[in-house]
Amino acid sequence: MSDWEDIRHFVALAREGTLSAAARTLGVDHATVARRVAALETSTGLKLVDRRARTTTLTEDGKRIATVAAPMEEAAFALGRAAQAAKPGIDGEVSISAPPNFASSVIAPQLVRLRHLHPGIRLKLIGEKRRASLSRREADVALRLMRPAEAGLFVRRIGSFGFSLYGAPAYLEKTPPHAFAFIGYDASMAESPQEVWLSTIIGEREVVLRTNDLETQVAAARSGLGIAALPHYLGDGDPRLQRHVVTQKPINRDVWLVVHRDLRQVPAVRAVMEFLVNCLKPR
Repeated sequence: MSDWEDIRHFVALAREGTLSAAARTLGVDHATVARRVAALETSTGLKLVDRRARTTTLTEDGKRIATVAAPMEEAAFALGRAAQAAKPGIDGEVSISAPPNFASSVIAPQLVRLRHLHPGIRLKLIGEKRRASLSRREADVALRLMRPAEAGLFVRRIGSFGFSLYGAPAYLEKTPPHAFAFIGYDASMAESPQEVWLSTIIGEREVVLRTNDLETQVAAARSGLGIAALPHYLGDGDPRLQRHVVTQKPINRDVWLVVHRDLRQVPAVRAVMEFLVNCLKPR
């Protein structure tokens, strides 16, 4: 009999394609994934992976084992969700996945309210750009800026937030609009609605900084480097930033609350869902 943990690590490697990606998904280091896969090869007597300098490729035996083992992983996750759903009290750990800056700027400042209401709930707040898999229990609840299409999920739109142009007050005072320099996302976010909106405003003017990180854009705008398209929840409350009004139609992003249907009625999960809904209400 092979060790389930060895199988689980191998399935993650087969799904993610690399040791480092599998390690990130599992929350371990890549050496642990490699060790577990090697142990599975020993217990099965099969060579499952071709190891080369920079790539890891499944052998034909590895592909067959991965096909057999994948439903085992799904069944294990379903078992975990069923066990969590059977818990009656409003307590235990609930994990939330949300965009990094939204997690730190909107959710985290309001967590004390949830703590007062439900002291038995322990939260794990994961700020990440990638989409956590709710079916694989990478998170119990997620906030997303695009409506998900995966099967088995309960999805609800719980609010939206707008974007405007922001710059340092001194920069906006001394710089005429035709001479504005801009701060934007790099190619990794070029298709995001706010970046498309910003591109219609920039025209032929200069982009002095491109980055994949929103906090970097905020810091650069505060310093007077240029102006950036920022969400209102960041820009409006910052005394070091000032909104610059443009004639273009405003841009808004919807916020979607997502939970696996198996967990929707769990008391602790429902309490966290209600808290997140209230986080989006105007105050």
